[in-house]
Amino acid sequence: MSALRLVAVLVLAVVAAVSLVVSPASAQDRETPYWATLRFDKVNLRVGPSREYRIDWVYQRKGLPVKVVRIREGWRLVEDAEGTMGWISESQLSRSRGALIVGEGLADMREGPDPASGLRWRAEPGVVGQLQRCRDNWCEIDVAGRTGWVFADRLWGDEEPAGG
Repeated sequence: MSALRLVAVLVLAVVAAVSLVVSPASAQDRETPYWATLRFDKVNLRVGPSREYRIDWVYQRKGLPVKVVRIREGWRLVEDAEGTMGWISESQLSRSRGALIVGEGLADMREGPDPASGLRWRAEPGVVGQLQRCRDNWCEIDVAGRTGWVFADRLWGDEEPAGG
């Protein structure tokens, strides 16, 4: 029985070693552009793809959606809602989808994807939420546990980027 256990441990070790080698390479193969969100409350945007490059901007908004437009050795060239571009370490990003309320005035958050459905609440431009799903030009977002449907034109981060 101990020989069988040793073989099982060796097989698991080989699988783990192979996954460590293959996983980073496959992560680099992801087709761009795609959406990501900031993983932490404070994330540095750099002018180049390395810690040697100066910090151009510091985001202080966990969950803020960014569009990843290029990949380079553990770094991601991202674009934010204002069109600012720079490099962020891949470790600072999450693959979860987020959405940012944009436009003028308050955005109605409805019970369903219809302008006639009940009003749940209103969100100001700049509010960040988790993107749940979209249909018929409406998207459901979750902002700190409160969900609602908002007209897609009021969101940045909802569309499917080419290749994403």
